[in-house]
Amino acid sequence: MREKPSPPYKVLIVDDSAVVRQTLKQIYSSDPELEVVGTAPDALIALRMLGESKPDVISLDVQMPRMDGLTFLERLMKSNPMPVVMVSALTTQGSKEALRSLELGAVDIVEKPRLGVREALEEISIQICDKIKAAAQARVITPHQRFMTPAKKFSADAILAAINAPTGIKGQDSIIAIGSSTGGTVALREVLSPLPADMPGIVIVQHMPKAFTASFAESLNNECHLNVCEAKEGEKVERGKVLISPGDQHMMLKLVGKDYTVTLNSGELVNRHRPSVDVLFRSVANLVGEKSTGVILTGMGDDGAAGMLEMHNAGSLTLAQDEESCVVYGMPRKAVEFGAVDEVKNLEGIVKRLIQLR
Repeated sequence: MREKPSPPYKVLIVDDSAVVRQTLKQIYSSDPELEVVGTAPDALIALRMLGESKPDVISLDVQMPRMDGLTFLERLMKSNPMPVVMVSALTTQGSKEALRSLELGAVDIVEKPRLGVREALEEISIQICDKIKAAAQARVITPHQRFMTPAKKFSADAILAAINAPTGIKGQDSIIAIGSSTGGTVALREVLSPLPADMPGIVIVQHMPKAFTASFAESLNNECHLNVCEAKEGEKVERGKVLISPGDQHMMLKLVGKDYTVTLNSGELVNRHRPSVDVLFRSVANLVGEKSTGVILTGMGDDGAAGMLEMHNAGSLTLAQDEESCVVYGMPRKAVEFGAVDEVKNLEGIVKRLIQLR
């Protein structure tokens, strides 16, 4: 098993664009917990650099000449498994290849920085560095093993006010809310795939760039009995449907008559994320209360812990993924430490518990 590194985490950058390599180097070097130990213009050169640079994590472009990122990743996971974060351009093809990389063993995917847009670059720089640091500490799961300047930190208050007691007006049905981050794409697939088509409505926040959430939802929809899609403003939450929050937008519930719908918000980053699990969980606690179930899966940081506590206090059943099955045991750990979790289970246990709620 790979020994867990300590900061500063060593990063190897692999990208065929000299401008992007330099930009990423500046972004990573601005974080005191990251150290760039090398840059490579293509995957073949990167392979030769591994022995000397000894990175803790690789920042890898998807589309490159000579050897593309997916081929490099597949070879790496067979010979020398280590954390890899895919850095992908905002293209349909790039999005699909980036999602494929998660199946091949990549820990996470990030949007390639958009040069020349200062505000967007500053915001995405924070998110990229956070994902690189989380990946460096992640437990790498290969396809074979998978069988089966910091910005101000806002709380959910910046998006949605807390309510001391849940409203007495409730919809007709129960709701399951799930939050996940690093390693969550795989965990969500393992949780959702076995669930039957008559499950209560499910709403999900997965920390993921906006270019990838629609493709991710589509890939899940092809594998699940449930109808999985990227959420749209005003869309109804109903049995047999899974709504995944679009990247770069907070997702909350709204009661329209006796139906729950979703509303989307492009407000401040909450816990350095948009969408934020805390924002979703708070809205579920406020509106649904004891008729809801909250699930927090693998991920770095503490997003979702405070919101899960609000769900717990509102009478919701709350579940957390156990440490052994997590890629990064961060978000579930914080939720447990907050006293917000009723039951801690592995992914199979979570599936069985959710099926009991039908």
